[in-house]
Amino acid sequence: MRVALDSDILAYLAGVSRSAQDDDKIAKVRALVSRLAESVSIVAPAQTLGELFVVLRRSGATANEAREVLLEFAEAFGTSASETRTALSAADLVIDHKLQFWDALILTAAADAGCTLLLSEDMQHGFVTRGLTVINPLADDTHPRLSALIGGSG
Repeated sequence: MRVALDSDILAYLAGVSRSAQDDDKIAKVRALVSRLAESVSIVAPAQTLGELFVVLRRSGATANEAREVLLEFAEAFGTSASETRTALSAADLVIDHKLQFWDALILTAAADAGCTLLLSEDMQHGFVTRGLTVINPLADDTHPRLSALIGGSG
């Protein structure tokens, strides 16, 4: 099974904290990704790495520091590139479901990479497209599909 991570989840994994509540989210995401890595392949779509670079820079990282984090995540996780057909499929999602283009590009790239789950705090929890389900791993109730992967506790 393959699970994709949205840029917000990658930002927590990288330790980006913008408020006091983020410290708990960082700890939860780090523990979750560690557990998932034991049983699934984790994917960071190229678009999420680009968004993470911007977030890291805005949070005070130098360009070199931000690049190093991207390199670390790209080596730790699989990636999925965005191609012309990916962009066109994303445009179809925008038209059909009124999504933001960049979110649709992440969804399409994750689906193209064979992912069945996309972990995201910001996208619509429970949204399904092309066999890919968006799950908010920080929601109060753990989604059953995520719960099954991490052994029933959240």
